[in-house]
Amino acid sequence: MIIAIDGPAGSGKTTVSRLLAKQLGISYLDTGALYRVLTLKALEENINLNDGETLQKLASTMNVKIEGERIYLDDREVTVEIRTPLIDKNISQVASHPQVREVMVNLQRKITYCKDYVVEGRDITTVVFPHADYKFYLDADFNERLQRRYKELKEKGLSVSWEHLEEQLRKRDEADFTRKVAPLRKAEDAIYIDTTNLTLSEVVNKLLSYIKKKTIFR
Repeated sequence: MIIAIDGPAGSGKTTVSRLLAKQLGISYLDTGALYRVLTLKALEENINLNDGETLQKLASTMNVKIEGERIYLDDREVTVEIRTPLIDKNISQVASHPQVREVMVNLQRKITYCKDYVVEGRDITTVVFPHADYKFYLDADFNERLQRRYKELKEKGLSVSWEHLEEQLRKRDEADFTRKVAPLRKAEDAIYIDTTNLTLSEVVNKLLSYIKKKTIFR
């Protein structure tokens, strides 16, 4: 069983996906984390982020391991490191290359093959798992998404200005929605959920209600 969840940054999909997987007793995969690890690796090795072929080779050979919510690169935990503004600033450029996305899609399918997973990202319902058992698209007002992201970084002890973060989030949205390969969009058969005025538990319960309803009428 695959539960696929897409949505822009700050829509709540990462936390909701984790909680949903826990409620259902199945595994969880944050596909964005894989792109973040690749971005970190590329920056550390001073690779030109416009060089799609080199990034493809790096993606094919990088040693990444996921253990629950912890992410490891070359046996070094990078869970917090991949969530910094530096990665936010550069990830869209790395993810824009078709050859990179091809490697990542194959990796995501390999990880989840014949298993039950909640998978979240930006092209999960449209590209990675177009025939997923359940599809959801989470969204929220821009200002609400910005506030959530700002709060998240502050709680991690990271120093960031509101204005700089707003600029980064707008650029991230533009890159996600307009890239030529696998842009962020709602799949026609995905259920749209506006999380702006909902708590995390309310969003999770809403998803669970749709899943249970569909299961009953199968």
